[in-house]
Amino acid sequence: MKNTFSLPSLSLFSIVLLGSGHGAWAQQIYRCAGVGGNAPEYINNSKDAQVRNCKLVSGGNVTVVQGTPIPKAPARVAASPAPGNSRADSSPDQRARDSDSRIILESELRKSEARLAELQKEYNHGEPEKQGIEGRNYQRYLDRVSDLKDSIARSQSDISSLKREISRLPAAN
Repeated sequence: MKNTFSLPSLSLFSIVLLGSGHGAWAQQIYRCAGVGGNAPEYINNSKDAQVRNCKLVSGGNVTVVQGTPIPKAPARVAASPAPGNSRADSSPDQRARDSDSRIILESELRKSEARLAELQKEYNHGEPEKQGIEGRNYQRYLDRVSDLKDSIARSQSDISSLKREISRLPAAN
């Protein structure tokens, strides 16, 4: 029986044996070069190690970290048609979903535009009216002005994103 270990499968027990230094328990581990760009291989069979020109791992300074498996990539989904292209093969169900999506996105767009108008009115071109304690605490006023400016920028970005999503949907029938 051939004892061959790949890097990820080298057991913790083998590492403990390497580092223990107790003659009866310690075993010799050899490091062989990986073939074709593969990870190095560790074996404990001295005859195989000599045939394959492997090097003895000495000093017990071997650390093996169990790698995490790489998840498989999801299957590629067919690219959606470019804006302006009609879906000749779309089913009634797909057209209904597209219509529902359009209704939802347009509703969100109207809400976002209304919110932007409110923010811009409150912002008052960078000079909103002071509220409550802000007359005595100028830093609090500056913080609110900054927050309003950030909210306006986010709202404008949301509106752009919603318009872009609506433009990707097929034209309403």
